Amino acid sequence: MSELERLQVVVGEVQAARQQVATVRNQVAELEGTIAAVEAQPEGLALHRHLGGVLIEVGDRATLIEDLKASHARLQEHLQRLTEHEARLIEAYETMRKDLEGSA
Repeated sequence: MSELERLQVVVGEVQAARQQVATVRNQVAELEGTIAAVEAQPEGLALHRHLGGVLIEVGDRATLIEDLKASHARLQEHLQRLTEHEARLIEAYETMRKDLEGSA
């Protein structure tokens, strides 16, 4: 595989990583909104959780909030790993690009 072909592969990987980062960022933001909405919901009003194809009334609000916060923490960790991976790919791209420019 030529240097140019390898560079094109890395470009594709960078684009895929950026798309994954954007997707997970959106999921994190959506979950943050959900947590805020659940915490703001008055105690007297019912909360429902979507499980499979069914909406189920939540009996334990505190457990729901704990579950949502745990999911949020896992997504944040995943986002951090993806962001680090994206940065490494960009660094590899920049190195390859400079090498190609230097050999041209």
